Amino acid sequence: MKSSKTITNNCGAGAASQRRRFLKTAALGAAFAGALMMGAGQAYAATTWKIQSVWDAGTVGYDLFEEWCESIEEKSGGELIFKPFPAKAVAADNNALFEAVRNGVLQGMNPFTLYWSGKIPASVFLSSYPAGPDQPHQWDTMFYSLGMLEKTREIYKKFGLFYVGPIQHDSNIIHSKKPVNSLGDLKGMKIRVPGGMVAEVFQQFGVSTVSLPGSDIFPALEKGTIDAADYVGPAVNYELGFSQVTDYIMFGPPGVMSIYQPVDLMDLTVNLRNWNNLDPKLQKLVEDEVRNYSQIHYLTIQKRNIEAMKKFRADGDTVTRLSQADLAEFRRAAIPIWYKWANKDEDARAIFDMQLEYMMNDTVGYVSESDLEGVEGK
Repeated sequence: MKSSKTITNNCGAGAASQRRRFLKTAALGAAFAGALMMGAGQAYAATTWKIQSVWDAGTVGYDLFEEWCESIEEKSGGELIFKPFPAKAVAADNNALFEAVRNGVLQGMNPFTLYWSGKIPASVFLSSYPAGPDQPHQWDTMFYSLGMLEKTREIYKKFGLFYVGPIQHDSNIIHSKKPVNSLGDLKGMKIRVPGGMVAEVFQQFGVSTVSLPGSDIFPALEKGTIDAADYVGPAVNYELGFSQVTDYIMFGPPGVMSIYQPVDLMDLTVNLRNWNNLDPKLQKLVEDEVRNYSQIHYLTIQKRNIEAMKKFRADGDTVTRLSQADLAEFRRAAIPIWYKWANKDEDARAIFDMQLEYMMNDTVGYVSESDLEGVEGK
């Protein structure tokens, strides 16, 4: 009886030990499963950025921007979402847009880089300017091969912003009520152009320059209060009805649609804190995607431009071209104004010096030492 009782007691102890091992294993398993679930939740907890473009809703530019933003969630595996907004949807004007991104109301913006010339003087050299580099590949070369991207990011950091990269867009062109076959034909004309450097160069040729928001251009042309107007490229300008109120389109020499803003760049700029908080692999994705989007944006608009020019011609519009001699004369007038803007601050001068060295290189050859002789501010 004694031995039987002993055996019973030993079996009870073994069962209790097994139960303890089972409960411990179950608890560890539950904890591990919970950790896995938490890890999975963290992996798919998306970061959402609100990004406002300066493109109006319904334009080809905004349609492309919206489509690109909506692709980011899938490309990031659900970790990053870009929520796009058209012009004025959150920030009512350009100044408000700049401040909204700085203050984190918006996490990013898709502006024309030139908009910030009053806030960041260097930005006049971060998009094309009168008679400067006039081919898209030249700007990509300067940004991605000659150090201009790094310098631009250094400048923007001072404002609490991160400049992700340039986005190729188009040339800006002039629609006119009268033909412009040479620079001499500009004298006495009243033309809507951007302010700043562009206006100052045109004034050298006797133009009375006017600054108008895009929405006011059509009625001003219709009423005849201006003779001509600059805006973006053919695709957008046709959508805005310019063929109804003008008869001529002023281009540069063959291969150059515009001698004053031939490569009107946009960009993606984001709040610096938001950028720094982003996982490095997502930062790399965004940088790569901006370069991809730049090509898609540019090439799609160029295709639309070709289609739009056929429509302009069908509507009776005539293309007039300035000559290579006109372009050389325009550049001579522009060079002193380049230096005037470059000398506004050390950052502007640093960017300009990079570009001038490139333009003077034999691979480009736009500027020679003789062109700079006697230039004030050199």
